[in-house]
Amino acid sequence: MRRVLVTLLVAPLVGLALTPGEAAAAPNFQLPFPCNQVWEGQTRTNHSPANSVDFNRANDDGDPVVASAAGTVTRVANEGATSYGRWVEIDHGGGWRTRYAHLSAQRVSVGQAVKLGQLIGNVGTTGGSTGPHLHYEQRLNGADQKAKFNGVQAYYWGTRGYTSKNSCGTGVTGTVGTDSGAPVTIRSGPSTSKSAVGSVASGASVTIRCQVKGETITGKYGTTDLWDNIGSGYVSDAYVYTGSDGQVAPAC
Repeated sequence: MRRVLVTLLVAPLVGLALTPGEAAAAPNFQLPFPCNQVWEGQTRTNHSPANSVDFNRANDDGDPVVASAAGTVTRVANEGATSYGRWVEIDHGGGWRTRYAHLSAQRVSVGQAVKLGQLIGNVGTTGGSTGPHLHYEQRLNGADQKAKFNGVQAYYWGTRGYTSKNSCGTGVTGTVGTDSGAPVTIRSGPSTSKSAVGSVASGASVTIRCQVKGETITGKYGTTDLWDNIGSGYVSDAYVYTGSDGQVAPAC
């Protein structure tokens, strides 16, 4: 059953001045989730602000939230048990900003440049929320706008399913980690029985092109049957931190 989500109070902000021609320079905003994830987006007339979108799916608490366009982080705030709770704001230039609220964790800092699809936080239920979800806004010069994803306006008013096309084909960034600090063996397939084709150091950043299920492995980041294709071969997702325990990249 879909959760009923509460409205929230709008936190103060400072808009940017625009010349008339700048308003047309909107980024090609994408869904704020990794490629191919499916989310339910809800809009309603009593939401605050009215044009914001609440995103929800089963077992979404802790799921990764990514930047819906490249930009610079302008706010990393915590309203406590009211309003947005933990939230992030990104400036995309031309007067455009996005907001991501009710986060369980924030993974960026003020002034940081972020790329499209970069991890910025995790879904949570902080602030004025009755259940885990992401409250999302697109703003122009301080005013909330009807959201568009990949050039298509979101559905107003009601609920609709959306499939993310954010950074599809470019991969998802993860960080390799082992308890001992030893390198992780890269395999030719998703199993320790497959031949070793190299290794990757603990602490190294990798690009996950796609993921596939294989042998179940227990590592620094839990127990999973997901394996990550990092280009030269496969490593168990149990040794790769992405901000999520689930699948974050397209299936191989």
